[in-house]
Amino acid sequence: MFDAVIISGGNIEEDFALDFLEKNKGALLAAADGGLRFYDRNNLTPQLAVGDFDSVPEELVQKFEQNGKTEVLRLCPQKDDADTQSLLKILVSRGVRKCALLGGTGTRLDHVFANLELLVYAKRQGCCLELYDSHNRAAVISSGEVLRREQQFGKYVSFFPMGCEVTGLTLRGFRYPLTEHHLLASDGGLTVSNEIQDKEARITFSSGTLLMIMSRD
Repeated sequence: MFDAVIISGGNIEEDFALDFLEKNKGALLAAADGGLRFYDRNNLTPQLAVGDFDSVPEELVQKFEQNGKTEVLRLCPQKDDADTQSLLKILVSRGVRKCALLGGTGTRLDHVFANLELLVYAKRQGCCLELYDSHNRAAVISSGEVLRREQQFGKYVSFFPMGCEVTGLTLRGFRYPLTEHHLLASDGGLTVSNEIQDKEARITFSSGTLLMIMSRD
């Protein structure tokens, strides 16, 4: 269960997103800029909307400003942080410690990469941020993470160092185990498309920042 769910302006599959929100009833609903379109299409009301709203019609922003239920914070277009990062910072400052991001993937690879880096930022702020679309779940994990096969998001599990390296990476319970491996960004496909083989799989490492992506296809 998440404290908050952010809907951003990237690609989003309606059925998946609506089902995700249904499973996380009670979470604070937030929109980052173009994410307002999703809420409008589905007659949903976010509690918080943040952005410069350069990708949203002004009348739509005003509609949410005037509904009496949505706090709309307008950002200056000339800013250092992306809309989603600005929204996340606000949520963290208000005590959110577990958050999901939907609409964070799509055709803009620069935006996708920025959102993956946002997972690192959140982790360093004491907030667990996970990125979801209908095919993938991405999260920065801690050493000692345990994955249960019956609860996995998808068949494939991949790992990437966010930064220069992850030391002492050990994978147990996977089809392709590792022991005390020094994982570099240049390792390429070594830790891509692994699979959980046992009922439980465990990931441990000594240092670094490790990104996990679970994929359904």
